[in-house]
Amino acid sequence: MIRKRTSASGPNRHKRPIIWQKCTNFRSLKQIHASMVVNGFNSNLRFLQEFIFTTAMELKGTIDYAHQVFAHITEPDIFMWNTMIRGSAQSSNPIKAIVLYSQMEDKYIQPDNFTFPFVLKACAKLFWVKTGTAIHGRVVKFGFESNTSVRNTLIFFHANCGDLKVASALFDDSAKKDVVPWSALTAGYAKRGDLSVARKLFDEMPVRDLVSWNVMITGYAKQGEMESARQLFDEVPERDVVTWNAMIAGYVLCGSHEQALEMFEEMRKVGEHPDEVTMLSLLSACADLGDLDIGVRIHTNILEMCSGDLNLSTLLENALIDMYAKCGSAGKALEVFRVIRDKDVTSWNSIIGGLAFNGHAEEALDLFREMQRTNIRPNGITFVGVLAACSHAGKVDEGYRHFQVMTSKCRIEPSIRHYGCMVDMLGRAGLLKEAFDLIDSMKIEANAIVWRTLLGACRVHGNVELAKRANEQLLRMRKDQSGDYVLLSNLYASRGEWDGAEKVRKLMDDSGVKKNPGYSLVEADDDRALMHYLFESKPEVKSRGQI
Repeated sequence: MIRKRTSASGPNRHKRPIIWQKCTNFRSLKQIHASMVVNGFNSNLRFLQEFIFTTAMELKGTIDYAHQVFAHITEPDIFMWNTMIRGSAQSSNPIKAIVLYSQMEDKYIQPDNFTFPFVLKACAKLFWVKTGTAIHGRVVKFGFESNTSVRNTLIFFHANCGDLKVASALFDDSAKKDVVPWSALTAGYAKRGDLSVARKLFDEMPVRDLVSWNVMITGYAKQGEMESARQLFDEVPERDVVTWNAMIAGYVLCGSHEQALEMFEEMRKVGEHPDEVTMLSLLSACADLGDLDIGVRIHTNILEMCSGDLNLSTLLENALIDMYAKCGSAGKALEVFRVIRDKDVTSWNSIIGGLAFNGHAEEALDLFREMQRTNIRPNGITFVGVLAACSHAGKVDEGYRHFQVMTSKCRIEPSIRHYGCMVDMLGRAGLLKEAFDLIDSMKIEANAIVWRTLLGACRVHGNVELAKRANEQLLRMRKDQSGDYVLLSNLYASRGEWDGAEKVRKLMDDSGVKKNPGYSLVEADDDRALMHYLFESKPEVKSRGQI
């Protein structure tokens, strides 16, 4: 039998006592907790409610402590359950919200209309479609599907990660009176790339709020339709940081880095304060441009944004390392790395790879050894940097050892990037036959980057026969890259084999490939291209306004 516990469930059900208004940090919270324990922890329901609300919702970074305390409450009421579920859903670990709801069911505690929106938002955040659909079934069972807040959240869940048909079915005449479900359904279609339906809904909205505008601007920006995004951006009655972030991230995504930086300057002129998402997009633009001066200015802006607080988020600090490394300033990248308090695997990967591709191979390998003394486990990207360092340092034996450690001890399946590093390492060392043997033994097919790397090594070491084999593989994959022909032609020419050079030039002409005027092949440029290829994957940022 379900037990129904009565207690006000709304977040602002009364004016908060002064003692909780003064609880502004973790230390004062623990002092209040100690006092509650001395005076009988479970004796005052009002104090327990306030304690849970403050710990789970108001103080930053205390949700884990809230879970520890909540576990010792003898009979938490529905308000405390809802508060814990809400705080967990908004945290970095929303799974706990679903676990709490499961515990409620196990204890036969009946949820109310505040419970389900929080649980459904956790499912949406995790993209747990089956669980969210099951929760929808519980909503129907308990008779809350007609509740405005619950129905709006159901539309939000199904539109974003469930079924748009279900979301559309829930979007009935009663829901159409509220701007929230309009925005949720519009966002669902925009997220799936169906901008025509999203725009139709947007145009039909009886009232548009800022969320609605941001949804459409972000949808266009994500699809690379920046002209349409800019048109809406210019029309929006008011803007917030999310609006600006959508435009900046959209320009970065399209490779229009200068426009992204111009948008940032425009943002500052109108007095809009950037946030972490803004800066992550701008750092990405600087890294792609390789413009160190602008990168330094953005770094200064970040410090100003944090009011001089050097304890930036690890995400931002990792992006700074990546930017400085790709702009060729390994020293600045290392400075940022050394001041990171909470280094994660991305921090180590960024600095190891950055040092390796900036000619500091020994320092990169030293840092890898330092990483191994920590409790952070290396991943596939870590070994890309390590193998690249071995390649640049000419440490073939050490490279092979790390490759074997990666596969046998760390149980990491080699990717094409790992094989690319190994081929590059062997090619640089002049071990061209070993490089070809490695390619023949690969479990995956070599791509054009690998064959191009090997072709370049054959040119450096003057091996025409193996170069012809590499070139044949390249032409089988692609026939429109003039650089592939030029490399082989130049190799023939360097050995005085003019007939071979002429044949390659004729093959190039017959294929309709035009050599770009003023084009030259510089090894340093190849290194930079290889670095961007090997480290092109960036951590996904799930934050407001981020594309």
